[in-house]
Formats: sequence, structure tokens, C-alpha cells
Amino acid sequence: MRKQFYRLSQALLFVVLLTFSQCKKTDVKATTPAVDIKIKNTTPLATPGPGGGVLMQAFYWNTPTGTSWWGTVNGKIAAWDAAGISAIWLPPATKGQSGGSSMGYDPFDYFDFGTYNQMGSVTTRFGNLTDLNTLIANAHTHNIQVYADMVLNHSSGGALEANPYTGTNTYTKFVPLSGKFPRTYSDFHPNNIHASDEGAFGGFPDLCHAQANVSNWVYNASYSMSRYYKNTMHYDGWRFDYVLGYGAWVVQNYVNSVGGFAVGEDWDGNAANLQNWVNATGGTSSAFDFACFYAMHSAFDSHDLTHLNDDMLLKRNGSKAVTFVSNHDTDIIGDKYSAYAYIMTHEGYPCVFYNDYETWLTKSRMNNLIWIHRTLAGGTTTNLYSASDQYIDRRNGYGAAPGVIVYFNGSDNWQQQWVTSNWANKQIKEYTGASGWVQTVAADGRVLIQAPPHAYSIWSITGY
Repeated sequence: MRKQFYRLSQALLFVVLLTFSQCKKTDVKATTPAVDIKIKNTTPLATPGPGGGVLMQAFYWNTPTGTSWWGTVNGKIAAWDAAGISAIWLPPATKGQSGGSSMGYDPFDYFDFGTYNQMGSVTTRFGNLTDLNTLIANAHTHNIQVYADMVLNHSSGGALEANPYTGTNTYTKFVPLSGKFPRTYSDFHPNNIHASDEGAFGGFPDLCHAQANVSNWVYNASYSMSRYYKNTMHYDGWRFDYVLGYGAWVVQNYVNSVGGFAVGEDWDGNAANLQNWVNATGGTSSAFDFACFYAMHSAFDSHDLTHLNDDMLLKRNGSKAVTFVSNHDTDIIGDKYSAYAYIMTHEGYPCVFYNDYETWLTKSRMNNLIWIHRTLAGGTTTNLYSASDQYIDRRNGYGAAPGVIVYFNGSDNWQQQWVTSNWANKQIKEYTGASGWVQTVAADGRVLIQAPPHAYSIWSITGY
């Protein structure tokens, strides 16, 4: 959830910003060829390759108003397909309190996708229902899944009503024009069941998922939003916003009601806590790997690559880790290319941020890393070398993915290392264009590789 939020007052809407191997080093002279990224074409139709899929966060904070964001994203689907994107995560698509200016994290009507004239507009910030349906259908034509952003902790924009549980008037009377999911004070905290749950956010009315009206409309009943989003809107999966605010059982019940991929925003840099949350969902949901995010920031921006040894969800449970470099909430990593090289060569489900891909970074270089992830990077990981200025990991390969060796060099000079690979008597090459070397691996798996200063190289067997 964006750590900026809209808070309801009686007459005025205002915005608040919430601040929230073991080998000897040998220098290589810089006469080695300069980096020249070579791009490998990807087979169209973005089914996950041997190394797995890649997710695109298809929005950023304060996307433009006055145009259809759904139309903008729809126009990029074919190119994202060709680049190897296998799923897109869309912003909250229904009407928020802020109407046409809302980023969706102040939900009012969970069933108004840009149809009803309420909260000051018919369309949402992102467009109307027709444009969204067109986008989802086009994504499916390209075999790209679509994930909905689910804001289940709170609501916003209700009318004032007398609240016997607070002894005051509260903004908890919701009568949406869709006619679906009406709410009153008893559906929020405090109420007759309990005073609070795991967490509230930003002063918004805090939904009580223990109330039957709430659980029925969210996931339990035949008319629930889970079923509507899956069966009518045709979403394929779910990104759950601010899961620290309610029990993991809510996510578990939601996913069990309709299936689909799920990932929770458990904003916690402790890998054990992330794993505990995944476990609490009964394994129905993945989690964004904030532990990996903060470790990469320390490693690449504080110039101590040994932080890549830090605990991460991807190391504990790679199948439940969604890795990322930046998103609409946080953007602290400076050396983004190295960070993307890390998540594209390691376990986990990598997520690419829209602005990184479309605006700030070189698209061809990103496409190269996506191709490496999908085609080459598979299997478990073995660390081959770890120092503050150099770090080398080996993905051991699995199935059709031969594995890779990724070499991060944080020094001012070209470096080289002898490492032990899994490719005895094979020829290997560097797949980003950082090095022109083609090396023959010895019978015992040993091979010499190199990496450019303050960059990375990625190696695998030839023929791909």
C-alpha cells in the first residue's frame, strides 16, 4: 500500500504523507572489451520458461489522470510478452473515496470498476470498466496472467452515522451505488466481537473480517468479491495490500475460495517473520521478499557484497518469495542493474517495476536479464566466493535450465576468479555482453571467469 493516504473529514479531503571456491584474487587489466549488452530473442507467448516467470508491476504512484491507464498498459502487452513478462500486477481497480484521482488504496465501492457516478466521477483514475475488460482479455490472449491488488484492511468515504461502540459519529455508513457490500459501524472496529484486529492504517475505518457481512462479501458467499473478480472480471491472482493489518487466515480463506496466485505485502525485513506469515496462510500465499530488498540495498549501495549472505525469504522458501528492486511505495536501491541481476539469477519470482523498465533503465539490458532468468537460471544456489568487493553464486541448474554463475564485482578494476562449475568439459560464455571470453571448463569443473568493475557478469554453457 502506498504510504500516502487519503483521510476523510466532514467537508474536506486532504492528503497525508505517511513516513514510512575459495580462490585467490587476481586483477585483470581494463583492456578487456567494454560492456556491450547482447540481447537474446525470447519466444513469444510469455509462458514461464525453465527458470520461471517474471511479474511486471504495471503502474506507479500518481499515474496520469485524464487518460486511460488501462489503455496505456494494454498498448504495452505485446511488447511485454515478447520480452518475457508472464504476469502483470494492476493497481486497485475500483472506486475510491477520491474518485478520479484515487490510486485505489482508499476503497469505497469494491464493485465499481468505472461504471457509477459516485465519489465525484464515473471513471476511476485508471479508466472505465470497458477499458479494463479489454486489457485483461488482451493479456490473456498473450498468455499473460493478471493479478488484482486487494485492499482488504480498510474502507474510505463512508457517511457519518451514530456509532454506539465509540459513542461518537463515525464515517462508517457505506451505501455504494453498485448495491454490493453495504457496510455500517458494526462491520468495523470496534464492534460487538472485538475492539481491534492485527492493525489499523491511517485512520481509515478498519474492517472486521470476523463479521459475517464482511467475510461473506469478501470471500465466503456466492456473491463475494473473490468470486466476482475471478469469474466475472477474470483476474488470475491476487496481491494483498497491507497484510499486517488483518489475520493471515483472511488471505487463506480468500485464496481457498477461488484459487489463483497470491502474494502479500508483509512489509518486514526479517526473513523469519516473512516465512511465518506465509506459513500462517497455510502456504496459500507468497510474500514480497523485503529481507532480500534491504539486503541488496546494503550490498550494492553500501559497497559490502557480503550482505548478499544475509537471510532472505528466497533462501528459506524460494517458491514463496516474490523478489523486487523497487515499487510504488519504496525506491531506495541505487545500483538497480546489479539488484535486477541478483533477483533474475536467484530463486524467487522476480517483479519488475514499471518505471524501471519503461523509463529509468535501458530496456534492452532489462530484457537480457529477463531472458537469462527464464532460460538459464534454475536449481538451488551455491555460494562460490564472498568478500566485500566480490561475490559469486552458482545456480546449479534444474530440468531444461542449465544454471548460471553470476559474478558481482564491487571494485574499481576488472577482476577474475577460478571457480568450480557443474559443467565439466563444457564450453561456457558470458551472457550479458560484459565479457567476450569463451572458456573451456576443466574435467574437475574448474574454470576462470571475469567481471567488469562495479558491475556483474553471468555465465553458462554455450548454445543458448
